[in-house]
Amino acid sequence: MESHHKILILDDETAWLEVNREILTRLPSKPETRAVNTGARAVALLDAEPFRLLICDLKMPKMDGLQVLSIVRRRFPELRTVVLTALEDEEFRSRAYALGVDLFWLKTDIQQNPQMFLDCVESLLGRDMETGFRGIQSKSLMDIIQMECLSRSSTVLRITRGPLVAKLWIQEGELIDAEAEGARGEAAFRRILAWKSGTFENLSAEPKRERTIFKSVNALLLESAQNMDEAANPTGPDSIEEADHRKTIWKLALVAREGAEFVVASSAERQNEVDAWGTQNAGQLAAWTRRVAEVAKRLSDRLEAGPLLYVVGNSVERQVLLLPGGEKSYLVAWPPDAPADQLFEKTKKLVASWDS
Repeated sequence: MESHHKILILDDETAWLEVNREILTRLPSKPETRAVNTGARAVALLDAEPFRLLICDLKMPKMDGLQVLSIVRRRFPELRTVVLTALEDEEFRSRAYALGVDLFWLKTDIQQNPQMFLDCVESLLGRDMETGFRGIQSKSLMDIIQMECLSRSSTVLRITRGPLVAKLWIQEGELIDAEAEGARGEAAFRRILAWKSGTFENLSAEPKRERTIFKSVNALLLESAQNMDEAANPTGPDSIEEADHRKTIWKLALVAREGAEFVVASSAERQNEVDAWGTQNAGQLAAWTRRVAEVAKRLSDRLEAGPLLYVVGNSVERQVLLLPGGEKSYLVAWPPDAPADQLFEKTKKLVASWDS
């Protein structure tokens, strides 16, 4: 019998309980949801049943959300927690994170971006991770920054790693400022990029923020990759983890240097094995890649046209080239103005380096 995670929703407003339950029905993992309207009932239910995630309001009568979170931190340390509140107050946000919450969301933000909220919740329901950033499952911080820049977003990314808090300012798809560990600008960005895990959230954009970073994200990425490689210590105690991190950064740097928008590498045999950068839809794109490769191969066999070399497609937004392989197939997206006659060779070059 299939087992589903359970989510407990705590809010004293009945209308919001119903809104939350309706939104959560769209989660791919189809978790079981329970709802209560008082802190005391929430704690009692957590005592009685195992839950994976608590979504908690802050402002409630008698026992408020911060009191509930304090109890949860002591008694249920493995429980994932999300604050969902109408209180736009930095003090409450800081106090909530001090209590170890995974995410802090404003109710107005959920109404504006329900899909991002669902992605965050689905991430927290997933397996425990020693690396990666909570908020989007298995994404590196550089993935997140690149996705914001590619979508031409204006936002402030707040990144938390234990007691450390950093911020990145993105304006119309350009990284303009960073703060971390007492540093600002490019120095802060390099420190943030070295973090391998943490929690991130999107805050409101600050269009009047002073600009301190004038290089492109791609240029900064290339510099960071080079610096990390020069500083590598293969004999250190964390050599495997550090090597994996450097390899990830080098892959990102390679894609940025070649000018591709995203890369998705999918295994023909192991469908859960997907290596991707630059897109939030890695799973869907990998499934599409497998289907197209299978159909194209059958058509090639029927026409006796020889082995399938590649499949190319284009739209107003981008050009894509599918490069099938024995163990892996690669889907690479290029800008719409990239020379079409060069895509095959550029893709082969990129894939050869990516998979080395």
